Amino acid sequence: MKPMTQLIIAAFAAATLIPAAAMAQATDTKNQGYLVDNHGGSIVMSGTGLCWRDSDWTPARSTEPCDFSIKPVAAAAPVMSPVVIATAPEQAMAKPLAQKFSFAGDALFAFDLAELKPEGRAMLDGLVTQLDGAHYETIVATGHTDRFGSNAYNHKLSERRAQAVKAYLVSRNVKASTIDAEGKGETQPITKAEDCKGAQSARTVACLQPDRRVDVEMIGTKTVVGSL
Repeated sequence: MKPMTQLIIAAFAAATLIPAAAMAQATDTKNQGYLVDNHGGSIVMSGTGLCWRDSDWTPARSTEPCDFSIKPVAAAAPVMSPVVIATAPEQAMAKPLAQKFSFAGDALFAFDLAELKPEGRAMLDGLVTQLDGAHYETIVATGHTDRFGSNAYNHKLSERRAQAVKAYLVSRNVKASTIDAEGKGETQPITKAEDCKGAQSARTVACLQPDRRVDVEMIGTKTVVGSL
């Protein structure tokens, strides 16, 4: 073959290959990694639906129906940290307080006397414990007697016993200015008239025991710790 003829054939072959090469380059990113036809760049599949991978195939280039395409993995939901609810700081609060104690007169005093017995002082010590941590504006000690004896005598006896209770509380560091002492004599009995009928006798005196008493009523505030 003459050299000129060879050049013509080579030029013709090059002209033929240039479009094919350009097509291959254009379709390089479509279905890359699989055997494709030279016309539409479609993946060539066997009669049973199989595809052929070439040396360019990577898992990132997987495509359906040949392979399951690798889809972006959804970002994991952020882990929520436990929410710490701040509690209001505890603070001291003044709580209104009203208390009333009734002490049997026979437990506090000997018969017809206004001097506290040892067991009576022990009972009032328990009352002082109740006062701990509290601020009382008013403490009222009220003495009472049963119906035996004159009104005047009973009134004086009930006052003396109330004063004895006040003096003991003051000796235990309760402020005297907060304590009032008064006597009601026989005017405010607890028993009913029909409960303890009859003249003075051991049985009747025992029946009237609830009337012989000293009441201590306290009104004020107590400091408690709480949250807002």
